[in-house]
Amino acid sequence: MGEEAEKISVDSNYGSVKLKRKITLLNGVTLIVGSIIGSGIFVSPTGVYSSTKSIGFSIIIWCMSGIFSTLGALCYAELGTSITRSGADYAYIYVAFGPLAAFLMLWVSILIIRPTTNTIVALTFAEYAAKSFFPDCDPPANAIRLLAAVCLCLLTAVNCLSVRWAMRIQDVFTAAKLFALVIIILAGLYHSIMGNTNNFKNSFDGNFKLTNIALGFYSGLFAFGGWNFLNFVTEELQDPYRNLPRAIWIALPMVTGVYVLANVAYFAVLSGDEMESSPAVAVSFGAKMFGSFNWLVPVFVALSTFGGVNGILFTSSRLFLTGSQEGHLPEFFSYIHAKKMTPIPSLIFTCLTSLALLFVKNVFTLINYYGQILWFSVAASIFGMLYLRHKEPNMPRPIRVNTIIPVLFLCACAFLVIFPIPEQPMYTVIGVLITLSGVPVYYLFIKWDVLPANSKRKMAVVTKVLQSIMYVVAPETEQTLHT
Repeated sequence: MGEEAEKISVDSNYGSVKLKRKITLLNGVTLIVGSIIGSGIFVSPTGVYSSTKSIGFSIIIWCMSGIFSTLGALCYAELGTSITRSGADYAYIYVAFGPLAAFLMLWVSILIIRPTTNTIVALTFAEYAAKSFFPDCDPPANAIRLLAAVCLCLLTAVNCLSVRWAMRIQDVFTAAKLFALVIIILAGLYHSIMGNTNNFKNSFDGNFKLTNIALGFYSGLFAFGGWNFLNFVTEELQDPYRNLPRAIWIALPMVTGVYVLANVAYFAVLSGDEMESSPAVAVSFGAKMFGSFNWLVPVFVALSTFGGVNGILFTSSRLFLTGSQEGHLPEFFSYIHAKKMTPIPSLIFTCLTSLALLFVKNVFTLINYYGQILWFSVAASIFGMLYLRHKEPNMPRPIRVNTIIPVLFLCACAFLVIFPIPEQPMYTVIGVLITLSGVPVYYLFIKWDVLPANSKRKMAVVTKVLQSIMYVVAPETEQTLHT
């Protein structure tokens, strides 16, 4: 660390400089719930129903998706309480399989997974927020991009200024999206009580080919994405041994129940044909149920996605911070503000990579390249948990789930990773090539460190200048991932 960094550390009167445990149990619950409930529940029901053409089986898929996500979250509870560093998949893969495997996971996260997810959710927020001002036509594309950029920059600024304020935003917007879904559920219940139950006749007629069922699960599981986000910030969670599993047990059943009831409400009001023809189910639902107040639905979706962007920014920055602390990213990304204790460099890096994708013509196509990789990294983490039970049987495990749970979860992950290969081989090939492109990067710049000394000196100067501007220093860490 340079002289300027040392001076900042000495001059600080705020005690030790490290990430503080400011995330309460309530914050943990809202982080999980708020990260899961984004645009998915307002859009994905169309994909689930279109796959099977069965109302009854669609409801079963939503239930099973919730159970599947809960099983995965329980496995992550064991991982998160035995390996308490932030970073989730990256940290677990590092401990189980070493630095190269962890770097490849981080590499894909930087190139595609994290910025793409953040950008898509921000664009969804912008589209629905702008919809209220363009009721009779689509909002201009440039206006949507500009509004998405404002959303990303605003939430990045809040996260840089205060962890507590970032969590307050998460709490408030999670409450808002739950309120919106409760309104939808109550409206659907009222519609059914009034005798409108024709849509539920012959509920289990449909198309039950294995291909169709799998496609239905893809849409359902997309809406549950984010169930492992609390594991990215375990170093900032108060009493993680107790609050991590508690947050999971509260959040996942809550989301599953709300999702299932919301779908029942959708089906009570919309016929199968109306469901299939609707790009955004909640908007069609609002048009039929709320009349002149149907403009509220786009507002609800905008609120939901705004909170989703906040959760992704918060957790992504901690992933990059942990990767930097292990030497897999420039050291500067591990620095935190000397007073506010927020990871400003990694937050800004997260924001800039997301903003860059706003210039991609169709950023949504990038989803196809990382779906299998994402599930593969989750499966690698769970497999790593079983491997560590054998490799390090004496590792502290405050929580130890029954072995049948990770085995069942791994079987489901294998299905999700392997099944799409015959259907979309090019997506698989491109995803694998993107992942493997990280191998030469790892060996050249991390393992062998071939960067010329002159370039290192220039980077050190730039780092020192940025340190002074941002008032950031290298934090203390509670433990290391090195095994």
